[in-house]
Amino acid sequence: MAKLRYERDPDTEKLVRKIVVCLRLDWIDPSRVYVVKSRKSASNAIARIYGLPKVFQVSLGLEPCYVIELISEKFDRLPEEEKIKVLLHELMHIPKTFSGGLRPHGRYTSKRTIDKLYAMLRDAKKSGSC
Repeated sequence: MAKLRYERDPDTEKLVRKIVVCLRLDWIDPSRVYVVKSRKSASNAIARIYGLPKVFQVSLGLEPCYVIELISEKFDRLPEEEKIKVLLHELMHIPKTFSGGLRPHGRYTSKRTIDKLYAMLRDAKKSGSC
């Protein structure tokens, strides 16, 4: 079996920054949200998000941050609209406290919420405000 590999994805990090700014997700500091693509993953997921636990923040003197892992074999095949919706879903796991913790699945990460945010983003782009 091939070895799991991770690679930083600066292009998607730029897209995340644009999404955060455009939708005014003010509680998210996009400079502390990183994106990696994994290859050769056996995961059934398309993407996942990790927060830096408080114990690591305190013991290592680090600020809270988040890493979005995109499973390349699945994510890369998606149409552009679905890619953005996946990123929105992962971003909505970040709590308003931006503490390194994560929100569970629920109203913030629901399909209804993600579709609404996507529509807002699409409309903002059409109007030229993003």
